[in-house]
Amino acid sequence: MTTASPTPSLTGRVVAVAGATGPAGRATLRRLAAGGATVVAAGSDAQRLDAAMDAVRAAVPGARISGQVIDLLDPQEVHDWADHLDAEHGQVDGLFHLVGGWRGSKTFFDTRIDDWDWLQDRVVRTLQHTSLAFQPALLRSPAGRYAMVSATAAHRPTAGGAAYAAAKAASEAWTLALADSFTKETTSADGLPTAAAAILVIKALVTPQMRADKPDAKFTGFTDTADLADTLAGLWDRPAADLNGQHLWLTAR
Repeated sequence: MTTASPTPSLTGRVVAVAGATGPAGRATLRRLAAGGATVVAAGSDAQRLDAAMDAVRAAVPGARISGQVIDLLDPQEVHDWADHLDAEHGQVDGLFHLVGGWRGSKTFFDTRIDDWDWLQDRVVRTLQHTSLAFQPALLRSPAGRYAMVSATAAHRPTAGGAAYAAAKAASEAWTLALADSFTKETTSADGLPTAAAAILVIKALVTPQMRADKPDAKFTGFTDTADLADTLAGLWDRPAADLNGQHLWLTAR
């Protein structure tokens, strides 16, 4: 299929997507490409990454998309990736951190510290690495944007979801610190930030395939991957000063 024509706000933007091969990543790659952005996808599996990019090229003729296999747990590799993109394109206008994962238990007592260790690496540490690596380039961009996807669990933890809720809460705190750096280190003439870091809050994601597989399911409170992608693509439609450090709720509070 062919998606919508480019949106002016994305034309000329260079946007990197970490965690590009998951459902949220695939929808976001397609939306950004359809909007006219130059999209750089990162994933840990070469075959899945190629498949994600091929799907975008089929859906969006003329899509400007490339990919890179990256180990997001290797800070030097992530820094090198950020530096390479900045040098190759002359700018990096966005980094969307869409690396997901969930571990939990039936009760609080049954919580496994091993689950925390896994989530700390996958959810928290990968975000630390991308934010640290891309902060300078996003600050130099005339409209830098950083976004992560959090969950209602960070605000309303459940007994069996302690490790997951804690990981998401830590990721939110780290992202808010990044937002503060954008405020304090801005160099714009009016003193307002040109870069923004935002937190998108969801309950869970639902894909078109999930709806097709369960046509009678209501998926109450779930966020469609396409709606998540639209929100991410729309971050450039809002002034950085209004967006920086904000929680954007895509489900009921």
